[in-house]
Amino acid sequence: MSKIHAAITAVHGYVPDYVLTNQELETMVDTNDEWITSRTGIKERRILKGEGLATSDMAVPAVTQLLKKRGIGADEIDLIIFCTTTPDMIFPATANVLANKIGAKNAWGFDLQAACSGFLYGLTSGAQFIESGKHKKVLVVGGDKMSSIVNYKDRATCIIFGDGCGAVLLEPNDEGNGLIDSILKSDGAGGQYLNLKAGGSLKPASHATIDAGEHFAYQEGQAVFKFAVTNMADVAHEVMERNHLTGEDVAWLVPHQANKRIIDATANRTGISPEKVIINIERYGNTTNGTIPLCLWEWESKFKKGDNLILAAFGGGFTWGSVYLKWAY
Repeated sequence: MSKIHAAITAVHGYVPDYVLTNQELETMVDTNDEWITSRTGIKERRILKGEGLATSDMAVPAVTQLLKKRGIGADEIDLIIFCTTTPDMIFPATANVLANKIGAKNAWGFDLQAACSGFLYGLTSGAQFIESGKHKKVLVVGGDKMSSIVNYKDRATCIIFGDGCGAVLLEPNDEGNGLIDSILKSDGAGGQYLNLKAGGSLKPASHATIDAGEHFAYQEGQAVFKFAVTNMADVAHEVMERNHLTGEDVAWLVPHQANKRIIDATANRTGISPEKVIINIERYGNTTNGTIPLCLWEWESKFKKGDNLILAAFGGGFTWGSVYLKWAY
């Protein structure tokens, strides 16, 4: 009997209409287009504008179109894993909010928080439910409204992040396609360099935490870059080596879109040529959990059945990992 793999059978994404350009950021903080582009590769990012709109509101159109594309109803979904750093609320889980909004009445769900690596953690977690035979249709959503936790007076962070959401459907596959292998890692010692200090049980919201600006994302750029540029590249190389893959064998590298230099380092380490590296950071910036599914969505038409894809990410915490999957359609 063939081993059952969890295969992606549909993908879709959503980005808000509002475009925040480098030129507009020049009017907000002491920065300029040349400086931002040379250090990050980012030209613009999308921002979710409007009263009462949250991360789940970006997930609804992404998932609705995914279901339409696959030709199934929301009531056929067994499980929703919502990977996000910016949930609608601390509770209930955004996965459950989404299930209610789309009418996924037969699904249970939970949120998964691993910063920018969350989508890979969620993809791997969802695959376990498929491989075990427990579930047949698992929805993995990656999305963030990063504008809700970014200080637009802090030029170290406001130039990087944007809003967006992507989703994939996982289903059983007995043809040898789907998620083949993954390596996931974390190191809590890195938490001091990239975090959101207040709003949790350690520092509940107060006048003092608000006045100190501790409800905004904090990053020590150099420390994070140094760790990310090595570890994201190394883990992608490790998963390829473990599966006897060279750069020639890989059809596409799908890297987390945090920084163009980190993406380039990962491609160099794995020996994957530049034309096979998926990059949209110049248009969307870092959408945290949204980057990889948005890349899959935008490049979907270029993928061929059986293509080897290497996914790689690095996030705050620190968290990082890589997934090897074979495209199933």
